[in-house]
Amino acid sequence: MSVGAFLGIFALMFVLELPDKTMVAMVVMSTRARARSIVIGASAAFIVQTALAVSVGGLIALLPLRVKDAVVATLFLGGAAYLLLVSEKHEETEGERQGEREQSATVMREVLTAFSVVFIGEFGDLTQIQAANLSAKTHQPLEVFIAGSIALIGVTFLASYGGQMLQRVVPLQRIRQLGGLVFLGLGMWTLVELATA
Repeated sequence: MSVGAFLGIFALMFVLELPDKTMVAMVVMSTRARARSIVIGASAAFIVQTALAVSVGGLIALLPLRVKDAVVATLFLGGAAYLLLVSEKHEETEGERQGEREQSATVMREVLTAFSVVFIGEFGDLTQIQAANLSAKTHQPLEVFIAGSIALIGVTFLASYGGQMLQRVVPLQRIRQLGGLVFLGLGMWTLVELATA
């Protein structure tokens, strides 16, 4: 995988997680717990979830080429529809609800709470689906795993240490629209490839 492709996967996964409910949950948790505890727990959860997603992507890659491309295009277009049509207010509300569920007293409890909230929140989430999608499309699961994990850990640091400030600078709606347009473009490109193959 080229450095450009690696950085592209990193950037895509990073941008997709910014408007997500798990980022909002981490921001809320950071008002009640130590930032380093959230970083440790949430990063571990993201790494496990990315490994699971890349494994699923490996299974998708085993499908016949035309079927695989149809699945990949559907996932990209579904992700675009989700980002462009689902209100960021819904994501904020869900993230706040997840972040407020449990108050933590000890460092270990904070770490476990952050791990649990992010691990459960990421099941079937857009970034997990796209990690599987990218793994299937590129046939390079290790690179997708590394780029995706680093991007999601970066979001964890950002949410834990500066999430509230970021939301004042860049509206979540703009981030969601950018991600949706990128997915729409990738989905259309994959459909064109499928139609011309």
